[in-house]
Amino acid sequence: MKDEKVKTRPPKMHGPGRVAEKPKDLANTLKKLANSLKRYLPLIIIALVLAATGSILSIIGPNKLKELTDEITKGLVINQENTKLIMSDITKSLSEDNLKDISIKIMVTNPNDTNSVTINGENISYEDRLLFNKIMSNYNKNSNNINIFDDMPDSIKKVIFPSTKVKGTLITTNDKVKFLKVMGNVNKNTDANTLYKKIDNMPKSIKSLIKPKLDMKKIKNLLIFMVTIYLLSALFNIIQSILLATLSNNYAKKLRTNISLKINKLALKYFDTHTTGDILSRVTNDVDMIGMNLSQSLGTLVGATTLFIGSIIMMFVTNWIMALTAIASSMFGFAFMGIVLKKSQKYFLQRQVELGKLNGHIEEIYSNHNVVKAYNGNYDASKKFDKLNQNVYECNRKSQFLSGLMPSMMNFIGNFGYVSVCVVGAALVIDNKISFGVIVAFMIYVRLFTSPLSQLGQAMTSVQSIAAAAERVFEFTEEAEMDDESKLKGKLDPKKVKGNIEFKHVKFGYNDDKVIIKDFNCLVKPGQKVAIVGPTGAGKTTMVNLLMKFYNINDGDILIDGVSIKDLKRKNIHDLFIMVLQDTWLFNGSIKDNIKYNKTKVSDKEVKEALKTVGIDHFVNSLPGNINYNVKNDDSISQGQKQLLTIARGMIKDAPFLILDEATSSVDTRTEELVQKAMDKLTKGRTSFIIAHRLSTIKNADLILVMNEGDIIEQGNHKELMKKNGFYADLYNSQFKN
Repeated sequence: MKDEKVKTRPPKMHGPGRVAEKPKDLANTLKKLANSLKRYLPLIIIALVLAATGSILSIIGPNKLKELTDEITKGLVINQENTKLIMSDITKSLSEDNLKDISIKIMVTNPNDTNSVTINGENISYEDRLLFNKIMSNYNKNSNNINIFDDMPDSIKKVIFPSTKVKGTLITTNDKVKFLKVMGNVNKNTDANTLYKKIDNMPKSIKSLIKPKLDMKKIKNLLIFMVTIYLLSALFNIIQSILLATLSNNYAKKLRTNISLKINKLALKYFDTHTTGDILSRVTNDVDMIGMNLSQSLGTLVGATTLFIGSIIMMFVTNWIMALTAIASSMFGFAFMGIVLKKSQKYFLQRQVELGKLNGHIEEIYSNHNVVKAYNGNYDASKKFDKLNQNVYECNRKSQFLSGLMPSMMNFIGNFGYVSVCVVGAALVIDNKISFGVIVAFMIYVRLFTSPLSQLGQAMTSVQSIAAAAERVFEFTEEAEMDDESKLKGKLDPKKVKGNIEFKHVKFGYNDDKVIIKDFNCLVKPGQKVAIVGPTGAGKTTMVNLLMKFYNINDGDILIDGVSIKDLKRKNIHDLFIMVLQDTWLFNGSIKDNIKYNKTKVSDKEVKEALKTVGIDHFVNSLPGNINYNVKNDDSISQGQKQLLTIARGMIKDAPFLILDEATSSVDTRTEELVQKAMDKLTKGRTSFIIAHRLSTIKNADLILVMNEGDIIEQGNHKELMKKNGFYADLYNSQFKN
């Protein structure tokens, strides 16, 4: 427990109740993030290319669907092209000029003309010519009667309607006559059912040319092509998702590894100026935030951007009028949605702030529930909770109401776009400017155009969250590290150290403007038990931190067996010391593993001997599995028992120096006696430094250093200092005052 009052940052909320953060320097943070992702660049490029390709394939789909729709539509109605060719041929035969020319050649105008005539290779007898005169005289009386061809001689029919080929199909004279009879009553008011029934009664040659017919080969090819591109699109998206998930997990693992390595290189000062929760949040919440959002945002940004731009291009390529219709209708909806989003943003931010306040109040009250109960603060705590809860409720109600509008608004935008496309498309179809397939394609393009906009918004939010989290992680990894000790050559063997320590004019301050240790001098001889006492803030723990080289001294020197700690590596110094602190620490694992922590080649016999030496072997033997018993957080091991176990850990380490920092301050009197006996055994044969507020525990110390405001104001053993009746005597006697 540190005596100095260290200026710390205010704690921040993280996790579920954290306030939405934005990066302080977005551009710089993204630049650092990009640099740290360089090793994954090939994987990123492949994933992004796949995401873009998947979107491009999705964009091609509607155009192919248009072709498929047009092909199916064409196969469900009569073949207008062939119908026009047949009608053109027959109409040409029935033209006024053609009929007039044929009539002049065939008709008998002179009673003496009894000859046959040949027209277009057909021989027309005199009898046929007379019959033609008779038919035409009747036709003149009833010009709309198509039945005149029923009684007309075959020779004349062949002249008027010669056999022809249409698209390779021979249409005979009789076929043409029959076609005219079937289609005689067809006009623009004829319904489709009647028309299709008439087609069934047409000659086979003409029926084969104009009847509805699906081109199954072309339809099959289009279907195969569409299924292929959609499967490829899905496959590419799956692969890029796997690649980005792998990338983000590996990157998060790398960040955790970097943080783990960085923690061991940071000076103790960093941990004094940052809360434990803040550091843990950087390792867990912030790294998880980067890992979870990185895989989603990268693919979404590229895929949605490609889809958005590509759909616009394809819409204009397909039909510019329909493209403008789709974009204008969608933008109308998004403009309205933007207004709602702008209004709702403040409620979302306010909700996070109020939620943070509520969580803070709950944590504060429940972590100090005994104090609240003892001082009858239940009513005030509940009243404040109700107020904070009501604030969260109001913010939730407003924000969730507005956010609940988003799906409905997105549906409205999509439906409005569909309606606009259908209305304008229908008008263009009527004018024969586009086909029905274009409308179908644009109905899909409307969805492809609107969905990326919301995806891009979500991706940008994710990028902002990633940047905010990355900024905090980079702040940690870029913190100043402890001095590089690779060039230090000094080394002390723990087994050969005599135990001399000398403080020579030591000067130190946590900040340059506030010096705590002004001029500290002290010589400690081998095997001495040195107690350091003084009021809070006197610099007791600071001296230990300087001795352990947790901090570098500003001036002066500290010598161990005549060797300056400036020439020794921290690892070497830490190997020389056993530390037993006020806060006991046992990790989840067996008692044996806790005792021989960070030391190999320790036998079970040595562990049991250490436990016996400190007097806790009876307790350990009562546990199931004794030294192999697993210690858990919920174990009912008392504070004193934990302290004895940490002392046993020190016994196993067997270093020449010992530091006891308030080791008995949190145990009862009876346990203190047991701990004291264990510590006496631990100090035997070692140079020991004992920091204690209970002065009764250090009466047998060889040397007592009395510190105040960074200086040693008195020194000597207990009896000598009591005789002086000075500062130490006042401290000692104050323990027994009522």
